[in-house]
Amino acid sequence: MGAVVGTLTMQTRQRQPSRDKVDDELEMTMVCHRPEGLEQLEAQTNFTKQELQVLYRGFKNECPSGVVNEETFKHIYAQFFPHGDASTYAHYLFNAFDTRNNGSIKFEDFVMGLSTLLRGTVREKLEWTFHLYDINRDGFINKEEMTEIVRAIYDMMGKYTYPALKGDVPKQHVDAFFEKMDKNKDGVVTLEEFVLACQEDENMMRSMQLFENVM
Repeated sequence: MGAVVGTLTMQTRQRQPSRDKVDDELEMTMVCHRPEGLEQLEAQTNFTKQELQVLYRGFKNECPSGVVNEETFKHIYAQFFPHGDASTYAHYLFNAFDTRNNGSIKFEDFVMGLSTLLRGTVREKLEWTFHLYDINRDGFINKEEMTEIVRAIYDMMGKYTYPALKGDVPKQHVDAFFEKMDKNKDGVVTLEEFVLACQEDENMMRSMQLFENVM
């Protein structure tokens, strides 16, 4: 999850708001898709109006039309992982943000997901991560799905993967995860099993606390 947050916020953190709210609303009329008003988004997320202005400018800079499709998303994401292949992981990440399942991400979709990852409760962050791993959206995570995500992460990290990737490493990791998470040994992990196992893992809990200081 750290890769998710770091990538999506790296550019927006570098931009500081230089215009007032009126100018932001005028800018929103210039794109093909006009996002919801800042007041509404402020009420729906854990971001301040100023933070939303910064996020919007960063989003519009990369996506002038106001929406981003999967290919554009992959291209943007790949820039942060030049030594690996981020396309598969970006595909799954795109699907997690595309909550409307229409093949595009609007600013509202982006900022709602980011709000959960950065400012949500531990439970909300874990639920978001669960849905990322639940590729077929059946409410469970099976070993095949988890293997796909783990392998995609290894591919994305490329030569910087440590320890060096061997053919059976993703499977070993998935087996270890399932041993901890699949409490009733039925071959799938439910949301509650996932949340409980993560909350019992000190390393996972420490990583969750870092999200609050990313922006």
